Amino acid sequence: MFGLIRKKPFRFRPNPPQALALGFTVMIAAGSFLLSLPIASANRSTIPFLDALFMATSATCVTGLSFYNIGEHFSLFGQLVLLLLVQIGGLGFMTIATLAALVFRRRITFRERLILQEAMNQSSTEGIVRLIRKVLLYALIIEAVGAAVFAVRLMFEMPPGQAVYFGVFHSISTFNNAGFDLFGVFPERSGSLIHYVEDPIINFMTIVLIIFGGIGFIVISDLLSYPKTKKLTLHSKVVLTVSAALIVVGTLVIFLFELTNPLTLEPLSPIGKVFGAMFQSVTARSTGLTTLDIESLRQATQFFILLLMFIGAAPGSSGGGIKVTTFAILIGAMIAMIRGKEDIVMFRYRIAKDRIYKAITFTLLSFFLIVIAAMVLSTTEDFPFLGILFEVTSAYGTTGMSMGLTSQLTEFGKVVIILLMFIGRLGPVTLAFTLTSKPEKELFRYPEGKITIG
Repeated sequence: MFGLIRKKPFRFRPNPPQALALGFTVMIAAGSFLLSLPIASANRSTIPFLDALFMATSATCVTGLSFYNIGEHFSLFGQLVLLLLVQIGGLGFMTIATLAALVFRRRITFRERLILQEAMNQSSTEGIVRLIRKVLLYALIIEAVGAAVFAVRLMFEMPPGQAVYFGVFHSISTFNNAGFDLFGVFPERSGSLIHYVEDPIINFMTIVLIIFGGIGFIVISDLLSYPKTKKLTLHSKVVLTVSAALIVVGTLVIFLFELTNPLTLEPLSPIGKVFGAMFQSVTARSTGLTTLDIESLRQATQFFILLLMFIGAAPGSSGGGIKVTTFAILIGAMIAMIRGKEDIVMFRYRIAKDRIYKAITFTLLSFFLIVIAAMVLSTTEDFPFLGILFEVTSAYGTTGMSMGLTSQLTEFGKVVIILLMFIGRLGPVTLAFTLTSKPEKELFRYPEGKITIG
């Protein structure tokens, strides 16, 4: 009798957060293998697997930190691998998988819709496939426009074929907030976009791509629907308002701090000073491309940029950080407390309590991760503490800015930064859900107690 009882075969059915984490892990592993091949290097030599893992994680998590000169060290194959990882990592592997399913006319299951809901930070699965179609269309159009503008501008200084390739690479890298660049192939130039600090076309197009990539597809879709609907969702209003405020405040602060710095803004023309300050303000929250030497900035400016990296971009975008909506809720909570109000109200809407708890949890988890990582690296890396804290925040915020520590990281330091980039792309709350079982419903509540605050 007992012999007839069959045990059910074990089947691993990951929940949406686990599926996201697993998907990113598989992409990073595949990218690491490809980048470690001799064909990926310009001189046909293999790079250490840990270095390949670092670069694959940086690309997939659209961070942009690199201790290699992308344009000089990697072959065309290696650059295309990085670009593919950036595109998939920026749009999300589930978005790409949905595209494949739509092409082959395969039905999107409810479970897959749940994963898409988690990936796009949506509150429900309603209209999620329609949103994915829009995401792919918007991304293709925006990247194509960016590539065309970059290509036309760069044709004035390089062959047309190279200009087109550079245009496509930098448009995809910028829009997906990765921050990789190929200009290191020119040894006479400084890193990143420093050579173009006063170039209006490069500055304007890059800033536009960063902003569109940082506000998220939900807001882009909302903006395009505005002529018909004549209204914006609360999410879009908060994202656009806070993003604009951070750009303006960031530009003013950087401009004032660096105006008399002979190594950054002082030698530039008036319009160059404005471009320089604005570019750093915009790029600090998501991308990491720079037109000023970060190491030459004053410490006050470096610390202010660190704060912008911690805040990050919008939910549903490829940017990292605690997100502008989280920051808005925290500021709203502070204002409500000071005014003696019980509710946080934004644009005549009351913010739900669970959103407030999530914002506080996300911020504290992010803060603790950054502080612990910085303390650990300060014992293993021979580098000033501000530079270590800057690097850690940049990795967690998937920004990609660096004060020079990346190229000097020890093996242990590389592992720490890899983990931070991975956690920063997924989000600590999502990662926590992947490691915990389904919470059980509480059957009772404890009596309310009061403690003294302040």
